[in-house]
Amino acid sequence: MLYFFLLSIIFSDLGLRQPRLEGDEYLSIVDEFMEAVFTRWPKAIVQFEDFQMKWAFETLQRYRKRFCMFNDDIQGTAGVALAGLLGAVRAQGRPLTDFVKQKIVVVGAGSAGIGVLNMAKQTALKMLGNNESMGANNQFWLLDKSGLITKARMDLDPAAAPFARGFGPGEIEGLGEGASLLEVVKRVKPHVLLGLSGVGGIFDEQVLKAMRESDSPRPAIFAMSNPTMNAECTAADAFKYAGSNIVFASGSPFANVDLGNGKTGHVNQANNMYLFPGIGLGALLSGAHFITDGMLQAAAKCIRHITTEVGAAVVQAAVAEELAEGHCDVGAKELMHMSKEETVEYVARNMWYPVYSPLVHEK
Repeated sequence: MLYFFLLSIIFSDLGLRQPRLEGDEYLSIVDEFMEAVFTRWPKAIVQFEDFQMKWAFETLQRYRKRFCMFNDDIQGTAGVALAGLLGAVRAQGRPLTDFVKQKIVVVGAGSAGIGVLNMAKQTALKMLGNNESMGANNQFWLLDKSGLITKARMDLDPAAAPFARGFGPGEIEGLGEGASLLEVVKRVKPHVLLGLSGVGGIFDEQVLKAMRESDSPRPAIFAMSNPTMNAECTAADAFKYAGSNIVFASGSPFANVDLGNGKTGHVNQANNMYLFPGIGLGALLSGAHFITDGMLQAAAKCIRHITTEVGAAVVQAAVAEELAEGHCDVGAKELMHMSKEETVEYVARNMWYPVYSPLVHEK
C-alpha cells in the first residue's frame, strides 16, 4: 500500500486574537514545523497554501532545496496557467514554438501572478535556447491595482521588478507607468488576457470589447480568480462582449454558454486542483527529494485532467534531472529505462483508490 502524506500548512489568525509574528520569529516557527515534519515523515511532501506574498517567495526559496515542498499559489497556479497558455497557442492554430510571440497581459501582481510570469518566462527561454538576450520579457505586461508596472514605479516590488516595462524593443510609445487596464488592452492588442487579481468584474464590458481587436484571431481570456464572486468576468460576459471565437478559462466553475444557432461557448476550468495531486504523486514515486520548476513545467505540458498522466510526467522530469532515487522496490535504474507507457502504468498501479469495504454485511 502506498504510504503518502501531502501536508498543507496554513498560518492564519483565526481563533488566536493577537498580532501575527513577523521577521525572524515567524520564520523560526516555520523552520521548526518543517524540521519536525521531515524528522517524523522523511518522505512527506509539504504544500504551502495561501501564504502572504511577502512570505510566499521567501519561504519557497528558503526550503525548496532542503525539503520536498512546493508553493501551491506560486507554482501550482503557475503550472495550470502555463498549461492554458500553451493550449491557447494550439487553439489559435499556431505551432507551440509561437508561444514566444504571444503578447500576454497579466492582471494581478501577487504570488500567483508573479509565479505564472516566472514559469512562462522560463518556458519561453527554453524555446529560445536559453538566450535571454532575445527578450523573453518583452511579451509580458503586468498590472496591479495602480495600473501598468514599469521601471518608473516608486518602491517597485523586487518580485515584480523583472517584469516591469522599461525602454527598449517591444515598448509602446506613450504607454507608461500606471496605465489603465483598458488602455493597455487597447494599445497592446494582447493574444492573452490573464486575471489573477481577486477583483470581481475587473474585465468589464469595455475591456472585453477591446479584446475583439486582439492581434490573435482567437484571443484567450483567463479569469482565474476564485471563488466565483472574485472572477474577473463571467463566461457569459466574456463571450457576449469579446466575441464567440475566444478561448475562455476560469478558476471558478461556469456553465458553457449558448451562443445561438446551435453553437456553444466552451468553458475550461483552470484550477490548480488539477495539477498538484499529480505533482505530489510523481515526486513521491520518483523518490525525488526536491520539486523543481522543470517538474512543474512537465506537468503543465501534459494536463488532461488525469492525475496519472501528470504524475508520470513528473517522474520522467525527475529522472531527466537526475533527482530520482526510486520508490519501494523500484530503483532509480529501473525508472531510467522505463518508457512513457511503462511510467504511466507504474504510476497507475501505485495510486490510491478510495474503495472501502462495507461496514455492515448484508445477509
